[in-house]
Amino acid sequence: MSPGEPWKRLKTSGRKEYYMEKWKCTLCDYVYDEAAGDADSGVEPGTAFDDLPDDWVCPWCGAPKDAFEKVE
Repeated sequence: MSPGEPWKRLKTSGRKEYYMEKWKCTLCDYVYDEAAGDADSGVEPGTAFDDLPDDWVCPWCGAPKDAFEKVE
């Protein structure tokens, strides 16, 4: 993890280790932060973007998951 990426926190789950990431809606610029989750939609903090339900949509504009890009 580089010092310029403070949002990436190491999370461990059993034997698997991964970094929390951010995903940006390409339609409205909403950012889904895996570390924060989406409380308004009942998504717990620490939920990976790939683990969001298939019917989860952007809370700002209603765009589907495939309208999001990972923030580098």
